[in-house]
Amino acid sequence: MLPVEICGRLLDKGGFFRFGVESVCYGQCSAFQPADNPQETLHDALDYVRFDQNRVSLPFHASRVVSALRNERYIPSQARDGHFAFGSVARAIYYAIRPLLPLALRKHLQRFALRDWQEQVFPRWPVDTTVEQIHESVLSLALETCDENGIPFIWFWPDGAPGCAIVTHDVETASGKNYSESLMDIDDTFGIKSSFQLVPEERYKVETEYLDSLRRRGFEVNVQDLNHDGLLYHSKKGFLRRAKKINRYVKEFGAQGFRAAILYRNLDWFDALDVSYDMSVPNVAHLDPQRGGCCTVFPYFIGKILELPVTLTQDYTLFHVLGDYSTALWKKQIALILEKNGLINVVVHPDYTIPANAKRTYCDLLKHLAQLRQEQHVWVCLPRDVNAWWRVRRNMRLVNEEGGWRIEGEGKERARIAYARRKGDQVVYTVEGEQGRARRQFRAAGHFNSSHSCCV
Repeated sequence: MLPVEICGRLLDKGGFFRFGVESVCYGQCSAFQPADNPQETLHDALDYVRFDQNRVSLPFHASRVVSALRNERYIPSQARDGHFAFGSVARAIYYAIRPLLPLALRKHLQRFALRDWQEQVFPRWPVDTTVEQIHESVLSLALETCDENGIPFIWFWPDGAPGCAIVTHDVETASGKNYSESLMDIDDTFGIKSSFQLVPEERYKVETEYLDSLRRRGFEVNVQDLNHDGLLYHSKKGFLRRAKKINRYVKEFGAQGFRAAILYRNLDWFDALDVSYDMSVPNVAHLDPQRGGCCTVFPYFIGKILELPVTLTQDYTLFHVLGDYSTALWKKQIALILEKNGLINVVVHPDYTIPANAKRTYCDLLKHLAQLRQEQHVWVCLPRDVNAWWRVRRNMRLVNEEGGWRIEGEGKERARIAYARRKGDQVVYTVEGEQGRARRQFRAAGHFNSSHSCCV
C-alpha cells in the first residue's frame, strides 16, 4: 500500500480539474469546486498536495477519478443511455438505409456529422493517457516518502515485454467475409495472428465451416454485435433482449470476446453479456459517432469483464473520414502508447482492405508491428492471450523474503518484478530479467501495483 491519503471532505459535485500541466481529470475534490467543462480554466490539484509524516495527502480520491475516466462518467448520463451524435431518430433512419447508401455518400455524411472533431479538447487526441499520467504523478509523489530502493510491483506484460499489440478484424459484410481467407494470408506473411469479430444475424451467414477455417489456421473468433444495425444500446429493454441472443452466439461460436458495432456502448449494461472480455471502448472517440473515451491504454475490469480498449484509429476512419492512406497517424499513436508500455489495439475491417491502396497501408502497419516485435520485443498476440494474462497477473502477489522479493501465483514463470524509482524529476521502471539479474529500464507508465489500480 502506498503512503497516500485523501485530505479533507470531498465536495458533493464533481467536475473537471487538472493534476499537473497535462492531466485533465474528472471527479470530486476537497479543496475547490471543479469546473463543469474541460474548456474552462481548471484548478490544478497539484497545488493542494500536502506532505505529512511521510505520507502524501491529495485533495481527491485517485482511484475514483481513474474509475470515472475509464467508465466515461464525465459524459452526460443521457449520452450513455443510447442518445448519440446523430440523435436517436436520425440514427435509426440512417442505419436502416445505410446498406443502400454508396460509400462515397456515407463518407460525406459522416464527415459532416463529425466536422467539429478537432475542436474537442478532451480526451486528448490522438492518444489520451490521462489515467497513466495520474498514476505516474501519484507514484512520483509517493516515491518522495520512500527509500531509494523504490517500489516493487509485478510488470505489466509477460517476459518483461515493453508493451503489447493485438490486431482485430471486424467483418461487416459478405464481401468482407469472403475476403477473410486472403486477409489471413496477409497476416500470416508477417507472422501475426488476429481475431475476427463476426456479426451473427442478417449481414451474412456464419457457417460452421467458416468458423473452423479461422480456428484451424490459429486465428480467434469473437462475436460482433447482433445484426450491426446501430441500435444495440438504444434502450435497456431492447439491449437485454438482444444480449440473450448474443450470449447464445458466444457459446455457439466458442468465443470469449465481444465488440459492439460502431463502438456504441453503455458500460453500465455490460454485466448482461456472458463474455470474458470486451473491445468496444475507444481510448479517444473524437471521430466516432458516440463521443468519449476511456483515457487509458491499458486493459481494465468492468465488473467481471475485462475491457481491451481500442487504442488506434480504425481503418475506415483513417481511410474514408480523414482521407489518409499512410501509416503516419498509426505510427504516432503506437509510439505514444509504447511510451506508457500500453496496449496497441487496432481494428482493421476485411471490407475496407480489399482496395490496393488500403491493402498496402495495412501491410505497412503489419510490417511495423513485426519490427517492434523483433527489435523491441513487443508482445504481439491474440486478444484472448491478453485476457488470460491480465487475469492471472491480477491474482499474483509479491512476497518479501529475507529482504528480497519473489512472485507467487499461477503464471509466475513469465512474470517479472519491476521497481519504480525517481530519476531526477521523472519516474523510471527497472524490470528484472528471468533470473532476477538482467535489467531493462523504461520511463514510467504510471501504474504501480500488481492489480493495476490505484492504491488510494
